[in-house]
Amino acid sequence: MPPTLLGIPYDASSSFQRGTALGPEAIRVALRSDSTNGWNEDLIDVRATLADAGDLVLPDSHEALALIEEGADRLLATGATPIFLGGDHAITWPLVRAVARRHPKLTILHLDAHPDLYDALDGDRLSHACPMARILEEGLARHLVQCGIRTLNPHQREQAHRFGVEMIPMRAGIEAMITAARRLEGAVYLSVDLDALDPAFIPGISHPEPGGLSTRELIRIIQAIPKGRLIGADVVELNPVNDLRDLSARVAAKVVGEVVGRLGG
Repeated sequence: MPPTLLGIPYDASSSFQRGTALGPEAIRVALRSDSTNGWNEDLIDVRATLADAGDLVLPDSHEALALIEEGADRLLATGATPIFLGGDHAITWPLVRAVARRHPKLTILHLDAHPDLYDALDGDRLSHACPMARILEEGLARHLVQCGIRTLNPHQREQAHRFGVEMIPMRAGIEAMITAARRLEGAVYLSVDLDALDPAFIPGISHPEPGGLSTRELIRIIQAIPKGRLIGADVVELNPVNDLRDLSARVAAKVVGEVVGRLGG
């Protein structure tokens, strides 16, 4: 089965601003745009390679999370390699629940400004600030590697120590992150929160955090993942409400294209 897109238009777990539910369609439009030829840097015709399973139909509430898991499970049952389009980052927990049933010794590479390790944010354990805590407390991954982090606080530092997270903060530099990506072993799931990028490169996000990755640096990390190890990915937190000339959607589409280059043997 080819790599397959599945849109997850969900943002009911967003803590600050809604709009990321519009992300899947904006990314698709950018992927199809005549402004580029659609080939990635591995000389793969992304448009010809990707299948598209459409979007899940979801309620605007936390009840959607169980439906997201079910939808991911249906797609995985076809043998497809999924690229999930978010949506806010809360979707990663139910997506990984589905993926981990097929890959029980999963390694997660998480690119983000935020560690998303809160036990709860403002009393909400299902917030988009909490998915990595939910994933690790359920034992869904044997190893979590986080790159680009630059908003760590004492609570999340304690959580990282509790769960044995390998964290490469932004201040450690791009070469440390590339080295970590090259060393990934086993089945790898990639979760890209687009606010890993500096807001200078991606205005269309809800939580801009200065001091982040450039677009090229993020691509270099993805391209450092050993080819054939990647068994699924999500690209989340694009907020078209804040975008300028669809530039952020085009960045997200570029990320999707380079993810396609890491799939397969």
